Amino acid sequence: MRCPFCHHADSRVIDSRDVDEGKATRRRRSCPECGRRFTTVEEAVLAVVKRSGVTEPFSRGKVVTGVRRACQGRPVDEDALALLAQRVEDAVRATGVAEIPSHEVGLAILGPLRELDEVAYLRFASVYRSFESLADFEAEIQTLRREQVESPEKTGETAPA
Repeated sequence: MRCPFCHHADSRVIDSRDVDEGKATRRRRSCPECGRRFTTVEEAVLAVVKRSGVTEPFSRGKVVTGVRRACQGRPVDEDALALLAQRVEDAVRATGVAEIPSHEVGLAILGPLRELDEVAYLRFASVYRSFESLADFEAEIQTLRREQVESPEKTGETAPA
């Protein structure tokens, strides 16, 4: 690491600590040339590859914006959207890849969104799964209904007798 004071090409690590719940590493460094100390923060960058081939850093804000559109008019608050974005980021980082296609980010949103609001889920899924007809919506609704019957504790409803 280059010294920010004298621009010497090397420095020595004195101390390292994980910060931000292990998502970044803070290092205290010393320059052998000028003797001054400085701090660096290292963070793994997660990049999203868009359909056009352009790469940009992952943004929770963009996840929230996209999901907010799907939740328009639904009883979903900002805290729930922020939590959903955090869950999506954690899931994407857990894949261990440095670059992920934007389509994969969209698919990672579907699970948490389904748990949050089924109507918003259908709106979002219709775009990311490229629904082309009413039959696509009907099939997805049937899947949602089947899952409610199989696990009613998820929704707080009781299974039909």
